[in-house]
Amino acid sequence: MVHDAALALRLALALAPWWQLRGQLAGQYPLLRQAAEGAGTASGRWCAAQVWLGWAAWSSADLAAALGHFTAVRDAAADRPPSRALTAALADRATVLRQMGRAPEAAGDGRRALALARQIEDPAGELMALMDLSLDAAYAGHHDEAVRLARQAGRITAGISGGLARRCSQVLTIVLADAGDLAEAARAGAAGLARARDAGDLWNQVALLPRIVDLDLRAGRTGDAAAHLREGLQVAVRTGSWLDLRFGLFQCGELCAATGRAAEALTLWAAADRHEGLIDSPWSVLRREDQLRQARQALGPGRARAAEDRGAAMNLATAAEYALMLTDPVPPQPAAPDPGTLSARERELVTLVARGRTNAEIAAELYISVRTVGSHLDRIRDKTGCRRRADLTRLALTTGLV
Repeated sequence: MVHDAALALRLALALAPWWQLRGQLAGQYPLLRQAAEGAGTASGRWCAAQVWLGWAAWSSADLAAALGHFTAVRDAAADRPPSRALTAALADRATVLRQMGRAPEAAGDGRRALALARQIEDPAGELMALMDLSLDAAYAGHHDEAVRLARQAGRITAGISGGLARRCSQVLTIVLADAGDLAEAARAGAAGLARARDAGDLWNQVALLPRIVDLDLRAGRTGDAAAHLREGLQVAVRTGSWLDLRFGLFQCGELCAATGRAAEALTLWAAADRHEGLIDSPWSVLRREDQLRQARQALGPGRARAAEDRGAAMNLATAAEYALMLTDPVPPQPAAPDPGTLSARERELVTLVARGRTNAEIAAELYISVRTVGSHLDRIRDKTGCRRRADLTRLALTTGLV
C-alpha cells in the first residue's frame, strides 16, 4: 500500500476469493477500499474491487453499501463494450435488490445479466443470473420454474469455481423446499454442506446451514435443528456474517417456540427485528407471524412485553451469545454468581459489557476514566471468575441483567 499501490490492488484482488471462502471478506473491507482508491475509476481492477467490496458489505448486512458498489460498476460499464464485470454487477445487484424487497427491479437485472452473459459466453455470469432468476421465481410463487432454473444453473460446470458451484446447492435447496419437495431439498442441502465442509468453505456453510435448519424444523427434528443452528451461529459470529446471524436468531426463536419456550422465542425475535436486512419468502413470513401470535397468547400481555423488551435491548453480539446458550446441548453448570455479590456500579458495568460497549464507551457513558473501568472489570473478574467479555455477557444473560 505504501510503496506500490497498483501491486497492492492486484494482491488484494488475488486474495479476495480466498478471504470469501474462509469467511474473512467482511473484515477486509477497509483494506480493499483503500486499495481500490488508487485505481482509475472504471478500470478493470477498479470494477473487480467494487464487486468484492459489494460482497464484503453484504456480509456485514450493509445492503445499501453493497448495492452502491454493484451499481457503481454497472454505471461505469454502461458506455463500454459488454463485459464480465457488467454481468457480475447486474447479477449481484439482483441479489441485493431482492433482499431489500425490490423484487421487480431484481428480476429485471437478473434477466439482463442472463442475456448479456449468453451474448459474451460468460458461464459464471450465466450461472449467477440463473440462480437469481430461480430465487425470483420462488419468491413469486412459481415453484416449478424456480426448480427448473436452479437445475439448469447446476448443469453449468465448465469454467465455474468451486465456491460458485457450491452456491448452486444452496439455491436448489431453497427452491426445492419452497416447492414442498422436502426430501429432495434435504438431500441437496446435505450434499452441498458436505462439499462446503470438505473445502473449508465458510461462505457457503454459513448460507446453507439456515436452509437445513429450516428443513429440520419443518420436519419436527428439533434436536437436529438445534445442532445445525448452533453450528451456523458459530460460523456467522466467526465470519462476521451479520445477515446470516440475524436469520439464525429468527430460527432460534422458531426452535424455542416449537419446544415450548415462548418467552425466549419472543426475546430472540425482538432482538433480530432491531436490525434491518432480512427479507424472507412469503410463506415463512406467515409462519413466523402465526408463531408470534401464539407465543404472545401463551405468555399474556405483561410477560410477552417484558420478553420483547429484553430482546430489543440486545445488540446482535449479545443476542448471538443468548442463542448459543439456548442451543447448547450440555449447558455449562458452574453456579452463576449471585448478582447481589456485585455492587450496583459493577452490575451496571457487566450490563454495558454485555451490550457490546468498549471500555472507552463505558467510560464516556458513566463519566469515569478508562482506567477506572479497567479497575472495576478486574474486581468483577476476581469475584465472578469470568475472564473474557463473552463470559461476562453470558453472566449478564443468565442472571437477568440483560
